Amino acid sequence: MTSNTTFLPTAIPLPIPEEELREIVSKSNDWALMHGAAMRSKKAFSEDQVQFAPYVLIPSCFPRNEFNKAVALQPILNELMHRAAHDEVFLTETLRETKQCDEFTGNLFKIYETIQAEGVTQRISLGLFRSDYMVNSKTSNMIKQVELNTIASSFGGLITYRTPACRFVLSQLGYGHLNVNLPENNALEGLCSGMVEAWKIYGNENAVILFVVEEVTINICDQRFHEFEIYRLSPRTKVIRRTLTQIAKGAKLGPNNELLMEGEQIAVIYFRAGYEPGHYPSQSEWDARLLMERSQAIKCPSIQYHLAGTKKVQQALAKSGVLDMFLTEAKKIEAVKEIFTGLYGLDFDELGDQAVQMALDDPERFILKPQREGGGNNIFGAAVRTTMLEIKDLKERSAWILMERIHPPLSKSYIIRPGYSGLPVLEDVVSELGIYGVVIGDSQKILVNRQVGHMLRTKLSSADEGGVAAGSGSLDSPFLVDLN
Repeated sequence: MTSNTTFLPTAIPLPIPEEELREIVSKSNDWALMHGAAMRSKKAFSEDQVQFAPYVLIPSCFPRNEFNKAVALQPILNELMHRAAHDEVFLTETLRETKQCDEFTGNLFKIYETIQAEGVTQRISLGLFRSDYMVNSKTSNMIKQVELNTIASSFGGLITYRTPACRFVLSQLGYGHLNVNLPENNALEGLCSGMVEAWKIYGNENAVILFVVEEVTINICDQRFHEFEIYRLSPRTKVIRRTLTQIAKGAKLGPNNELLMEGEQIAVIYFRAGYEPGHYPSQSEWDARLLMERSQAIKCPSIQYHLAGTKKVQQALAKSGVLDMFLTEAKKIEAVKEIFTGLYGLDFDELGDQAVQMALDDPERFILKPQREGGGNNIFGAAVRTTMLEIKDLKERSAWILMERIHPPLSKSYIIRPGYSGLPVLEDVVSELGIYGVVIGDSQKILVNRQVGHMLRTKLSSADEGGVAAGSGSLDSPFLVDLN
């Protein structure tokens, strides 16, 4: 830790006295379990058992102005990603090199090319996006975008229950009057409303929503919360869950390209799997993905939305003049530019060579990111230089981007993890804010565009990756503060 390390304030005075801490952790753990803020264990997996998801006991402070900025930005980012996804020339040129040297992106792009050549059957797409940010202490605590997720933007279910949990904890500790600083979070309802709206647009009350899921689902409660919320909002809307392998074996197209699965017609496909190579163990799963894209079902995401969420596209959007292709208002363009940190491509051209040299000269300044989702894939610190030396002369380097590292301020907090019997320790942590958005539309018109909720993930300041499902992050809720 350096002398110029920045700390955010804490929501309440810390540390908490030992006996009081022991009691509130016990209550809070039971609250989480009894409200379903839980996951299956990776180490001792059982379909009959869950444990509470890792969480932060006291909500972490977040600058109020920057939170409000992120919320206001989401409809603009929804519009940006929607328009970029529907620009065939932009997607093709941006991914020209990446699709050749990254097999996974290449396979996705083949499906996209096939659909474009055959003609798009279902022109409506549903996007459940999440834009992730960190506060950057190097830029006066302004938010900078980490990434924008267009597929399987998870934790809308679990995080919705984190806010009332934090209110309970603060009230039990005698700080209930501070609960006004915890913003309402209706992420689950907002995301599920988007799926119900898409189901209604499809226009067949007997058709169902298909959740595409992994063979083994650790994050089961989050997914089931979505399913149960859809039922609450629209009792007639049925949800079924199938893996890509099951879809490959059981799905077919009807006479009008309806997607049929075990006697059910599919109105909406919600992908909670399909974003990493391991979800496609054989060609059959890729054939299933193509079959779904050929169908009348409304996809979340459609193949073009999926491609628009790749790291390479996000890097391309940060290039000078590119935002002007998709956003017409100068105010919107400037607002988006403000959240970008340095993003650099590694193509075999002059700019790519310059980026390679920057990484070699100052690896601690950057993060290397591949075209992958799901956490645990990025390269940090000294390993940036090592990896760059390995790939700099290989065509594979075009499949990576270089991102300038964000330096978030630290906070003090207690991270509560399942299976730990001792008292939690007050630790240095950093947080990442995610803002959820819903967009529905086609290449000509956006029908729905709104921000629908938020999440906060917090991790130890010493941890590079912050995914909750990946095991290093913990669920949190922003406690809004006004910084001088």
